[in-house]
Amino acid sequence: MKTILHFLLDFLFPPSCPVCKAHSSENGVLCAPCWDKFNWIGDPKCASCGYPFPANLDLGLRPLCPTCATGKNVVDFLRAACVYDDASKDVMLPFKHAAALKYKNLMSRAMINSLRELKTETGDLKSEKSNVNLVVPVPLSYRRLWKRGYNQAALLARPIAKHFGVPVDVDSVLRKHRADMGHKNAKERRANIRGVFNVRRPENIKGKTILLVDDVMTTGATLYELRRVLKRAGAKKVYAVVFCRTVRAI
Repeated sequence: MKTILHFLLDFLFPPSCPVCKAHSSENGVLCAPCWDKFNWIGDPKCASCGYPFPANLDLGLRPLCPTCATGKNVVDFLRAACVYDDASKDVMLPFKHAAALKYKNLMSRAMINSLRELKTETGDLKSEKSNVNLVVPVPLSYRRLWKRGYNQAALLARPIAKHFGVPVDVDSVLRKHRADMGHKNAKERRANIRGVFNVRRPENIKGKTILLVDDVMTTGATLYELRRVLKRAGAKKVYAVVFCRTVRAI
């Protein structure tokens, strides 16, 4: 319920859409025209990795994409809010590289919404909370963190962790510096990311279900490698959520 102060602030500084600056219901929330520009991922989709299927397909209650059907899934459970395209790119890239932090709320809210099935996946139908114990943002190397000044994944992770009522861990996993993977193919990305992560506090990881948070997933190499090292450190399950993901024909 809004206080008098909130009403006064809304009057003096009307809430606006972070993309086009048009009037919005509240700050950080997209206006209807901007909302419609995004390719939000809904059903039908892969029950494991959330890969979107054509809307006219009826694949049953728990359809699986070919990758997950063969057991080659990137993590144990993955969701993305939307497809990586021109609309999502115009939000994600400035947030990631140009400190456009005004997009944080819309991105984190969309990611939380994409996790609405998580309570069903974990079997807890009576509570909005899942069995996630820990939220871990995909870490940056110290060199890249110093250059950028912030970890965009950590900024997204905090409201997501708050939603689930669990802590954020930014200390247990370290990342070595490697060359940027922006123009590498899937095979090159897997080779480049191998061995880049190190769990320095396995006692914080052992026996826990961990939710990884990142801004975008392209080939899934980063999340796959994180899952590998976290499972080796004793993690029970490794889930992941991203704002957008690339979608290719399967």
